[in-house]
Amino acid sequence: MLEQLNIDLFNLINAAPETASGTIAMANVIAKRLILIFPLFTVACWFWGAQQNMTRQRAFACKAAIAIVIGLAISWLIGYIAPHDRPFVMGIGTNFSDHEPTPSFPSNHGTIVFTFAFAFLFWLRTWVGLVMIIPAIVIAWSRIYLGVHWPLDMAGAFILAIVACGISQIVWSIGANKIQEPITRLYHFVFASLIRKGWFQP
Repeated sequence: MLEQLNIDLFNLINAAPETASGTIAMANVIAKRLILIFPLFTVACWFWGAQQNMTRQRAFACKAAIAIVIGLAISWLIGYIAPHDRPFVMGIGTNFSDHEPTPSFPSNHGTIVFTFAFAFLFWLRTWVGLVMIIPAIVIAWSRIYLGVHWPLDMAGAFILAIVACGISQIVWSIGANKIQEPITRLYHFVFASLIRKGWFQP
C-alpha cells in the first residue's frame, strides 16, 4: 500500500512529457543550484555578524557541518543495505534531469537541505529556520517533478535530517571544545590578515 501511494504521489507531481522547456529548465536550476544558498549562508554566519553573536553562530556552523556528515553517512548506509531504484530506472514517469541510477532512498539532496533547515531552526534563529524550510521543500519538490526521486525519498530525508541534527547535538554536548577550538585557531591562522583588516570577525 505504501509503495502504491508513493507511485501515485509521484505520478501526480512528475512533469508531463509535453511540459514547456522553460519550466523544465527552471526546475533544473532549482533542483541543482538553489541548494547553494544553504552552505553559503552558513559560511557567512562564521565570517560575519555582531561580535556578541559570533560564538553562537560558529557553534551553529560546526554543528550543521557535523549533522550534514552524519546525515549523508546514514543515507549512504541505507542505500547500500536496502537500495531502492529511482523512478526512471523502474520505467515510471518521465525523467527530465541527467542522473546516475544510484539508490534513491533517502535523497541526498533532501538530506542536505532539510538538515541545514533544521540546523538553522534549532541552533541559530527560529525564524531563519522556518524561512529556510521553504527553499528546502521547493528543492525536494523539483527533484520529484523532474523524475529523479520518489516522494518517499524526500519524506525519508526529512526524518533523517532530524535524526542527524539530534546526533550532532549529542556529539557537540560531549566534546564541543575539542571540536570548535582547533577549528577557530585554524581560522585565525589562515585568515589573520583579513581579520586584522576588519573584513572578517575575529
